[in-house]
Amino acid sequence: MIVTGKALPRRTVLRGLGAGIALPLLDCMVPAFAAVRNSAARPRARFGVVYVPMGAIMDEFTPAAEGAGFELPPILQPLAPVHDRLVVVSGLDNEPAVALPGEPAGGHGRIGAAFLTGVHGKPTEGADFQAGVSVDQLAATELGRETELPSLEVGLEATDLAGACDVGYSCAYINTLSWRTPTTPLPVENNPRAVFERLFGDAATTDPAARAARLRKNRSILDSVSDIVADRRAVLGARDRVKLTEYLDAIRDVELRIQRAEAQGDRELPTLERPMGGIPEAFDDYARLMFDLMVLAFQADLTRVGTFMIGKEISGRTYPEIGVAEGHHQVTHSTADPERVAKLVRINTYHVQLFAYYLERLAATPDGDGSLLDQTMIFYGSGMSESDQHVPYDLPALVVGGAAGRLKGGRHLRYPDETPLANLYLTMLHKLGVPAERIGNSDGRLKELVDL
Repeated sequence: MIVTGKALPRRTVLRGLGAGIALPLLDCMVPAFAAVRNSAARPRARFGVVYVPMGAIMDEFTPAAEGAGFELPPILQPLAPVHDRLVVVSGLDNEPAVALPGEPAGGHGRIGAAFLTGVHGKPTEGADFQAGVSVDQLAATELGRETELPSLEVGLEATDLAGACDVGYSCAYINTLSWRTPTTPLPVENNPRAVFERLFGDAATTDPAARAARLRKNRSILDSVSDIVADRRAVLGARDRVKLTEYLDAIRDVELRIQRAEAQGDRELPTLERPMGGIPEAFDDYARLMFDLMVLAFQADLTRVGTFMIGKEISGRTYPEIGVAEGHHQVTHSTADPERVAKLVRINTYHVQLFAYYLERLAATPDGDGSLLDQTMIFYGSGMSESDQHVPYDLPALVVGGAAGRLKGGRHLRYPDETPLANLYLTMLHKLGVPAERIGNSDGRLKELVDL
């Protein structure tokens, strides 16, 4: 950390032609008097959720040994580079996702409603849906006080909060994880261009013709502020100049990838059938692009809370990349068939590979005197374990990252049967510095996870 006599405000943005680019945390944003008291910038905790639908083959997901030094099972092998930052949490149940007597059969709807809330969702196919406040939104009320966006909700499938998606349950319960209030679900954005524009683009208009004209001119947002960036570089220290250059290069890379994806969509697919502009054709490219956008949002401190749905319940997505031609939901049934079990293990492992990319990007992104992974706590999980029976018991759950020095990794923690999943949420909120006495059906914090 270089101590100077002047400081640049943390929320400084570069503005030009209606575009605003937030800056990452630079050394010069730490006031000199604060740097004297503390040689490192005060860490800013971030919180993320990554959701995978329809459970996992738990024998291939759960480590055999408990405590430290456990070996990664097959599905978790892609996380070997972050083994020391990983906590596998076993034995957690989400009882609010279980059907009450006389309720409709829609297990996926109940699971979606209860997953981040710990609250039993109201059975309805109409607009009178009701669940509870989700853990990410509880975190956002505290962590979002200093950021432009309280939270960011993204996913890799088209979503709609209207209509019924499962027997007796509204699409709202399946197409989002986040609930600002018990009756206010937050929509998930699956278009990279829309996410990018929300973070960095021109908010003056949402007119499609105006955005198309901007793309035809091929004018980068960064081009509009290049002179201002040059001026800022002139007064920055060497380390800050490197950080700023890397950050702007990352934005440039994401923007160009979106433009390439849009151009490919226009060229190769019929207009009426092609996906929304900005969605790459290859699923690998799509997922990584969306993860990169989440990393940029954290890096710029535009938000400190983000949820990411790799898939949604009842997803029919196929995975030709890994040799699975059937839809995901179809594969999850009849898991007594060894061939289908093998396919589901491939899907589970593939999702973890995508998650590992996200963690790799966080670990490679400087933040203060560490990395974004050092400052972030990511929860990865699913709302069911054994998908054939829609069972919300002994759920797959991972916690990864440093949580700004508050999380110790390299452990497999197993809790007794009937331990609420909401206890994990309460514990994570505690580690994030978010005051909360209860969430959903929680009845206490997870002691071993509380302890460093």
